[in-house]
Amino acid sequence: MIFSPQLICLGEYLTGEFDNREQAIAEPAWYVHLRLWQRPVNLFTEDSITLFAEQANVVNLDQPYRQRIMRLRPASNSDTSLEVQYYMPQDPGGLRGAGCNPALLNTLTPDKLDLLPGCILTVTQEKLAGDRYKFIATPLPDTRCSFTYLGNIVYVSLGFEATAAEFHSYDKGIDLATGKATWGAIMGPYRYTKRNQY
Repeated sequence: MIFSPQLICLGEYLTGEFDNREQAIAEPAWYVHLRLWQRPVNLFTEDSITLFAEQANVVNLDQPYRQRIMRLRPASNSDTSLEVQYYMPQDPGGLRGAGCNPALLNTLTPDKLDLLPGCILTVTQEKLAGDRYKFIATPLPDTRCSFTYLGNIVYVSLGFEATAAEFHSYDKGIDLATGKATWGAIMGPYRYTKRNQY
């Protein structure tokens, strides 16, 4: 399949190594200094660009967490928009560290992933100055992203904005009883700057 220029651009913007150093220094009470890796994975290549993502606190880079798979593809209900479908590795621990050591991703196959049906974002594109763009990813209406982790059901509100140089994550955990955020982008997005392009 020939990918659209928009899909290729989104994949390039999301791929790389990021951190939020400036934000963590400016607002240490609200934002932990994180490193984020988003690496291409050779999965679903017939219609998608697929990324492996994980993050770590910079003081514990040897203990990365939140391993996930992001499948970028044309939206099923539109010729012009894009969507991101999330998957959970069945063995996240087996992929721990793949952000720094991408060889670990060579063993990953679709049958080792769990589809997260409610964890899907629709992506729109906004033209900036020159040949630059901003991609904005928001949840589909009336969907709820949830999955089971360590025997507990976890609810997450997903979303991001991406440009060539920055990635803003709106991801946060939600307490189902109260509807309030319990972790993540509680006070606004985590504002990552791209440090390396993969």
